Amino acid sequence: MIRSWDSLQWPALLFFTGKGGVGKTSLASATAVQLAESGRRVLLISTDPASNLDEVFGTRLTDQPTPIAGVNGLSALNLDPHAAAHRYRERMIGPVRGLLPESAIRSMEEQLSGSCTVEIAAFDAFAAFVADPQWRSQWDHLIFDTAPTGHTLRLLSLPAAWEQFLEENTTGTSCLGPLAGLTHQRELYSRTVQALADASQTVIALVTRPERSSLTEAERTRRELAELDITRVHLFVNAVFRAIDPTDSWAMALQQRGEHALAELPEGLSQLPRTELPWLAESLTGVTRLRNVGFASPQSVPAPQATSESTGGIVRNDPPVDFSSIVLGSSGVPNVILTMGKGGVGKTSVAVAIAVTLARAGHAVHLTTTDPAGRFPTEMLAGIANLRVSRIDPKVETQRYSQEVLSRASANWDETARAMLAEDLRSPCTEEIAVFRAFADCVAASQKEVLVLDTAPTGHTILLMDAALAYHREVNRTQPNLPDAVAGLLPRLRDPQQTRMILVALPEATPVHEAASLQADLERAGMHPAAWVLNGCWAARQVHDPALRHRQRLESAYWDEAARLHSRVVALPWIADPFASLDVCQSWVAEAVAVRAPETTAAV
Repeated sequence: MIRSWDSLQWPALLFFTGKGGVGKTSLASATAVQLAESGRRVLLISTDPASNLDEVFGTRLTDQPTPIAGVNGLSALNLDPHAAAHRYRERMIGPVRGLLPESAIRSMEEQLSGSCTVEIAAFDAFAAFVADPQWRSQWDHLIFDTAPTGHTLRLLSLPAAWEQFLEENTTGTSCLGPLAGLTHQRELYSRTVQALADASQTVIALVTRPERSSLTEAERTRRELAELDITRVHLFVNAVFRAIDPTDSWAMALQQRGEHALAELPEGLSQLPRTELPWLAESLTGVTRLRNVGFASPQSVPAPQATSESTGGIVRNDPPVDFSSIVLGSSGVPNVILTMGKGGVGKTSVAVAIAVTLARAGHAVHLTTTDPAGRFPTEMLAGIANLRVSRIDPKVETQRYSQEVLSRASANWDETARAMLAEDLRSPCTEEIAVFRAFADCVAASQKEVLVLDTAPTGHTILLMDAALAYHREVNRTQPNLPDAVAGLLPRLRDPQQTRMILVALPEATPVHEAASLQADLERAGMHPAAWVLNGCWAARQVHDPALRHRQRLESAYWDEAARLHSRVVALPWIADPFASLDVCQSWVAEAVAVRAPETTAAV
């Protein structure tokens, strides 16, 4: 049943989830604004490490509620996992400072400094909002702008996972230190499980786009939510395009792609209540634009002037450039190529295009992904010489890692010590360590072939990089020596002759700013991106539909911004399906153009 935006009724807890780049933040923010302006008290909370709520509202947010200017009753915050981990450690260690020897305090700090602590600490903060009566009493609605689907599902499953872990653990210890510091949370976790499964309290706003891959991911999420006994789900199909000018072949291609995808809507999704929202040319930043979500239409945009007179950015008539030479540079083919960026910007498409280009040039290539939502076009890739395709499966890697750790346990360990180790490996955060190990192993194995790695979305990629340092502490608790693959990882990632990092963005505000932030984070760690790729560019197409021409004009500022941030920027045009066939993929890459720096500003 399709329901209009203004007819929706919202419970106290709202979770906006979906594949990266589908518009979760925009819809969560718009819902928050419109509920607050109807007289409700609303708190908007981001649980995404790559949150951009600050940019949407033009307000500097912290991990405490910050009022949003111009909207009475609305506050927002970002859950910072590292700040939460600091508070968690202090809660565990603070009471015994001055009572225990300094060496014991240092040992506790070391034990509580790994990725497991970051995860449970962030979850503790999340659970407090969901199930703590003190927080709930202050607000009529708590709206969660969550991370992309795989990570959201993990967050939503953690209450039951940790509750079960605490219930079944018999050794009194865990990867988080003594369980005495956690058992008092058991009641909180139980209330969180109950609240998430209570349809009178909670609704999941499952956001998708009218694209096959996005709808497939949404159906997978719906099934997994059902397995968690979360059944009140509302489907939002965002960015439904309707051509204004039916004679524009590209506009009609965009519309028909959406129509075909919705006509083949998976059965499970077709049973959900559904709201469709129109495609908009402009990015949704600022309270004024958010007020109009659900009511605006693409027809409301003004027709732009032609973009070919621009002095910077893409010139529509520029000749195609050699995609591989611009992305890879002039110093030869590296051992490792990473595509990185915010979810939904097309990292997978770019990774596949790079892998296919190199393989057809005669290089041995291994294409893989650490993205839980990553999907490769297996039919198109089958049979391409020199190309090997794989996927890092979290479940398989967790089992493999656990078996490896247990097999290396000292033969002199008694049964109690072995039981404690096995208990440690059953904790819900072992998966993160296992996936990192697989990532390190892939990089180490790329001596005789080029490894093209499609990484997870921005915030999680940074956590993966940070893990190269934190992992040493984690592994030393369970294994006597640091694996060679891990020890050699950071030096290889920092060597531009061995590793090329390609930042992928769309020519829009949030993806470009996320890529800029990612570039700054990488450079602080001694890693320098080799190039940027702007994906899905309409200015590289000859269009005359008014909405698409308006989008062309708006893109210009983001081309200029990218060119100021990096001297090597490539733009790929919008295409309905770059993986329709191998010929289509190669033709798409052949249409790449160079993005020039504005004449008044030199590129860095």
